[in-house]
Parts: sequence; structure tokens; C-alpha cells
Amino acid sequence: MLIDAERGVVDLDLLIGDEDELAIAAISVAELRVGMLLATGRNKAGVHAFIEDLVDVVPVLAYGLDVATHHAELITAVRRAGRPRGAHDLIIAATARATGRHVVTADRTGFEDLPGVEVRAPR
Repeated sequence: MLIDAERGVVDLDLLIGDEDELAIAAISVAELRVGMLLATGRNKAGVHAFIEDLVDVVPVLAYGLDVATHHAELITAVRRAGRPRGAHDLIIAATARATGRHVVTADRTGFEDLPGVEVRAPR
């Protein structure tokens, strides 16, 4: 979602209200940095600057004991349901759930039907 916003593909103002406390899961920063490290050409510098600006102004939420507890519960839920999810998506969902936040995503399929996880998506 953040890269889509940086590229002008989506308007985050439509999904995030003034009253919302914006934050990002630490695993999301890792995902963004992987994309930056794999980028080539002129776009690499722009992506790097975007990520650095983002982490300068948006709180990064660590994977601590509370998030780990929610993560374990979500892993258990998806295994019992027989609907596996991506490891990073579950960490993002656990971070949101543990901190009382919504997941804002361009791809809601990784977060659908997760207990206690609220999702906002452009579609």
C-alpha cells in the first residue's frame, strides 16, 4: 500500500482519517527495504528516500511479547481453519491486533477472516 501511495496509484487519505494514529509494523519496513535493495536504475534512489522519510515520521511498531502472543493466536487460527497465510502478513496482522489498529492494504486476501483483525482496502 505504501509503495502504491508513493507511486501515486492510491490516495491514502481515502483510507486513513485525520483521527487515525498511523504506524507501521517493523516487518513492513523490512519488506520495503528488500524491495529497495532489489530495485535497479533511477528508481532505487527514490525508493530509498521514500523509506527513510517514512520511518522518520511514522512510528515503527516492534515485534515484542504482546505482538508475539497475538501472532501465535493467529497462526493457530489459520492452521485450524486450513487457510495458511504468509508469514509476514500474519506478523502485520498481529501487530495491528495487538495495538488496536487496522491493517491498511492493497491486498486484503492475506488478512481476510483473521479473528480480531480489522482491514481497510481501496476495493
